[in-house]
Amino acid sequence: MKYLFVLLFAGISAGAQVQKEQLNLMPWPQNVVINEGNFNLTKNFKVNITGNPNPRIFGGVTRFLRRLDGRTGIFFEQGFITKLNEVPNAELQINCTKSGKIGLYEDESYHLDITSGKITLNASSDLGALHGLETLLQMLQNNATSFYFPSSKISDFPRFTWRGLMVDASRHFQPIDVIKRNIDALAAMKMNVFHWHLVDDQGWRIEMKKHPKFTELASDGMYYTQEEIKNIVKYADERGILIVPEIDVPGHGSAILTAYPEIGSKVITLTGGTSEKNIQGTAIATYGVERNAGIFTPTLDPSNPKTYQLLSEVFDEVCPLFPGAYFHIGGDENEGKDWDANPKIQEFKKKHNLKTNHELQTYFTMQLAPMLKKHGKQLMGWEEILTKDLSKEAIVHSWRGPNEGMAAGQSLVDAVKKGYKTVLSNGYYIDLMYPIASHYLNDPMPKGANLTSDEKARILGGEATMWTELATPATIDSRIWPRTAAIAERLWSAEDIVDVENMRKRLETVSFRLEELGITHIRNKDVILRNIANNQNIQSLEEFSKVSEPLKGYTRNKGGTEYQMYSPFTLFADACGPDAKDALAFDAAVTQYLANKSADNKAKVTSFFNKWIAVHKDLTALSANAPLVQPILPLSKKLNDASQELLLVLDNKSTLKSEDLKKLIDQCNTKDHADVELSVYESLKKLL
Repeated sequence: MKYLFVLLFAGISAGAQVQKEQLNLMPWPQNVVINEGNFNLTKNFKVNITGNPNPRIFGGVTRFLRRLDGRTGIFFEQGFITKLNEVPNAELQINCTKSGKIGLYEDESYHLDITSGKITLNASSDLGALHGLETLLQMLQNNATSFYFPSSKISDFPRFTWRGLMVDASRHFQPIDVIKRNIDALAAMKMNVFHWHLVDDQGWRIEMKKHPKFTELASDGMYYTQEEIKNIVKYADERGILIVPEIDVPGHGSAILTAYPEIGSKVITLTGGTSEKNIQGTAIATYGVERNAGIFTPTLDPSNPKTYQLLSEVFDEVCPLFPGAYFHIGGDENEGKDWDANPKIQEFKKKHNLKTNHELQTYFTMQLAPMLKKHGKQLMGWEEILTKDLSKEAIVHSWRGPNEGMAAGQSLVDAVKKGYKTVLSNGYYIDLMYPIASHYLNDPMPKGANLTSDEKARILGGEATMWTELATPATIDSRIWPRTAAIAERLWSAEDIVDVENMRKRLETVSFRLEELGITHIRNKDVILRNIANNQNIQSLEEFSKVSEPLKGYTRNKGGTEYQMYSPFTLFADACGPDAKDALAFDAAVTQYLANKSADNKAKVTSFFNKWIAVHKDLTALSANAPLVQPILPLSKKLNDASQELLLVLDNKSTLKSEDLKKLIDQCNTKDHADVELSVYESLKKLL
């Protein structure tokens, strides 16, 4: 009878009215109203489309249906959507008044009305309708036996027009399936820009039919054919995503100059101090594709007409592959060392009255603008391109902040005050392994900056940046997701949606749902752990990963030389991510215990200590036949030792002096083992 009562109660609860706080929507819509009742899903559920949308809506609705039947297991009778007004009496009616264009400033709004008998999705364009379908999928609820959508009205639109993700495919080449599944995930999170970083020191990744030396000499055979690029652009277009390509110049030039060293700035100096280039005019320095991370000196020669001739020919071949209106030329981290050492370039600076290398770079940048404009492209570059002579048509990509000795958001404010449109990436560097809250609370609209309405309008939005020095196709998804979903919310939702705990709650479901799009951030963790465990039981590794996080910033790769582009990225640090799950739970338990030292609260804290003691024992046993576990053991022992002593402390049985206890805890703050750190250190300190 007891169990029967529980089942009956569960059934009653499951049928209760869904509250707004229970929804796992992300990005959170601008306006949500929950009404009485539900729309119940059956196999008779069908979709009808009316209006004048772009044909991309047909594929979008078909994918919506397949994801819905995948989640519910319902055998819907409707298969593929191919034309307008196919099923006039369908339960889901979608109306789009116009065909959406891929680009900025498009109307992406939608209105979703769910009643017990009908669902209506109205949008100005198919782009808004695609966003509305993502929200509808997130609205799906279930009880013990069925699936339903709660009756509701949702009105929604994005706060910023540029909501992007940059993926670096130069450092570690990212195959087509990686690019496509991340484009799908971007669309699911209502993001609309995919910034494709295709050329850097570590590789040239675009097939060039007129200049095959680029891929022959500077790609290691890993590049995208032009047909593959066209296919990905089409794939993105069908999902409402704009692709912005990037070829980074004039710095970060190792790969370009490996293929065409004659446009490099480096001067060969003969014994005796004279320049061979000046003597003969023909000697050329040699370059190689870079295998390390960091900032390197190879730089294109801005005084050489051949530089501009080659780049013009490159743009003539690459620009037609990308129909979007924007082209990113990089322009960052050019230290100008080769410029300073080249007499010909110094002479060129004097002749053109260019006082600094910054002014010389602006000269270089402005030669590229008409090459791009010829193809209908607007030039975009990292913030170093900004000088007084830069064309106001250029978009400034703000990336530097406190790590680079600048105030957060300062370059963005400087750009908009000088009349430039800008996109923020500072604070959204997801490759740095910073906690999700640091990204979530980082707003493109700077507080206290005293901007006019025109200046605010120049802030286009933001972009998560995924540099891949330490990310391979197997691990890149775990570095992008789920944190980028939180960034997507910051760029879409209202400014006052800033509750971190509520965001974390919703993200649990959103993260899991990304798997249906092929995102591997959850499943590939076990792949790595099985390799580390030598195909033994991975439970102890999994538990230890819940309190371990990769070293943050660029500290994992000391000097940029500990890992090369061909090093193994199958280590424990590669299985770990920021926001270690048990670290958050342990901190909450400690906070609760310190506020009220009840037996129950004490038990919550001690359960963690007992778990970590057992984990160390299991890891030690595992390591007997798993060499890759060995680097973790010193760290797990430190946590084991601290846990054992803190158990005694909580029972008032510890005999350690306070300074010795502090030393024991401080050992858990080490960053010397396995390229990870214990994320429970600050919480342990609270118990001292």
